[in-house]
Amino acid sequence: MIAVTGVTGKLGRVVLDDLLARGADVVGVARTPEKLSGVDVDVRQGDYEDPASLEKAFAGADTVLIVSSPDVTPGVRPRQHGNAISAAKAAGVGRIVYTSAISADTGPGFLADHATTEGLLRESGVPFTVLRNSFYTDIFVNPAVIEAATSTGRIAAATGGKPLNTATIADFGAAAAQALVGDGHANRVYELRGPLWTYDELAAAITEATGTTVVHEEIPLTDEDFIGALVSSGFFAEPGDDLATLLGRPATGIREVIDTARGSAS
Repeated sequence: MIAVTGVTGKLGRVVLDDLLARGADVVGVARTPEKLSGVDVDVRQGDYEDPASLEKAFAGADTVLIVSSPDVTPGVRPRQHGNAISAAKAAGVGRIVYTSAISADTGPGFLADHATTEGLLRESGVPFTVLRNSFYTDIFVNPAVIEAATSTGRIAAATGGKPLNTATIADFGAAAAQALVGDGHANRVYELRGPLWTYDELAAAITEATGTTVVHEEIPLTDEDFIGALVSSGFFAEPGDDLATLLGRPATGIREVIDTARGSAS
């Protein structure tokens, strides 16, 4: 049996739905189970701040997916994730899969909590799989972004001319599901990067998809632009094959994301 945490969040729900479509034996785990609707599955109560609830929720599971906590307050994630890891070990779980972030071991300081969690996994003695996810393409390309771009004829971003290796939530979810059900993933670390794209390419793809001319306007980087600083630094510029390998197909490209976003908005 597979236990998936965070099933009331975007990524956890996608993983849960993918596993159910595969016919997997799965249970959901959520701090507030009643928030999950529209799916016929056992959802157990489990809170990252309550190790006893997690141990109970993980009972009988062979594999557990720990979706990283949304609380980015420094030091909170290691505590919460440590609780989940300890609970999984106490429950006799055979393998833990954790959603980390690209370059967790070598990247900027905000990734430190992911690196700490990965260390806790190694120290636990439980076989593990680390999925180092890039950022979601859905953040950068969505109906609101496309509407604004076609209304103004421009899409402004500070990029320093650097590309991005983002991927869709759907692709990250499918990759996680494969890591949960597939063989050969124990004690592996995957750097999950999507196909590289630039804002010039995004503007061209929106133009092609909508018939409205859109251009990318490079703007100065400001101190408040956290994502712009990451992009401009080249943080997202490194390609990778792990995501496509887990998916068994190419990761979703920027034009397909645009088409999907336009369809969801209609």
